[in-house]
Amino acid sequence: MAEVKLIGFPLSPFSRRVEWALKVKGVEYEFIEEDLQNKSPLLLQSNPVHKKIPVLIHNGKSICESMVIVEYIDETFEGPPILPKDPYDRALARFWAKFLDDTCIPVLGKVLFGRGEEAEKSKEEFGELLKILDNEVKDKLFFVGDKFGFADVVANFMAFWLGILEEASGVVFVTSEKFPNFCAWRDNYIECSQVKEYLPSRDVLLANFQTRFQAAATPN
Repeated sequence: MAEVKLIGFPLSPFSRRVEWALKVKGVEYEFIEEDLQNKSPLLLQSNPVHKKIPVLIHNGKSICESMVIVEYIDETFEGPPILPKDPYDRALARFWAKFLDDTCIPVLGKVLFGRGEEAEKSKEEFGELLKILDNEVKDKLFFVGDKFGFADVVANFMAFWLGILEEASGVVFVTSEKFPNFCAWRDNYIECSQVKEYLPSRDVLLANFQTRFQAAATPN
C-alpha cells in the first residue's frame, strides 16, 4: 500500500500542481482518479468541507487545497525547494499565487460561464488583471527569482489552460498586441523543461472543454 496517495483528476490544473511537486521531490505516490460527476466515498471522507480534488493522503492523514498541499510537500519531503528560502521572496511567491488563484481564476469563470451584464463586466475586469500580469512578467521567465517555483506552479492555469479555454469557447482574451510580455512569458513557460512533463495532452484537454461548452450552450 502506498504511503502517499493523491486523489485527483488528470485534466485538472490543481491536481497537476500537486503531481509536479511530488515529482520534483521524488516522492512515490499512488494516483487515484476521481469521477467528478460521481464523487467517491473516499473523496467525501477525505475532504468533507469542500468535497473537491485534489486531496493528498499521507500516512492516512488528508491534506486539502492544492496550494496548501504543495507547501506541505515542500516542508515534508527532501529534495529541491519549491518555495524560495528568502523570506521576502517567499512572501512574494505566496502573494502572486494567491492573486492568481483567488482573483484571476474566479473572474475568468464569470466571463466564460456568466450571462449578460455580469459576463461583460467580468471581461473588462479580466482585461485589467491581464494588464497587471503583463507588467509583472516583463523581461522575466519566472514570477520570483531565477528558478521555477511555487508561484509558477500555481500559474499553470493562466499559462496553459487559458489558451485552450480561449480556443474551446471562441472567446479570445490574450493577443501579443495587447499583452506582449504575458505572451512571451506564456510561450517560455510551456516550453520550460520543468513544465512539459506535468502538463496534460493539449488535444485531450481541448476536446474536454469543447464538450463542456457545447453542453452549456445547449438549451435544457
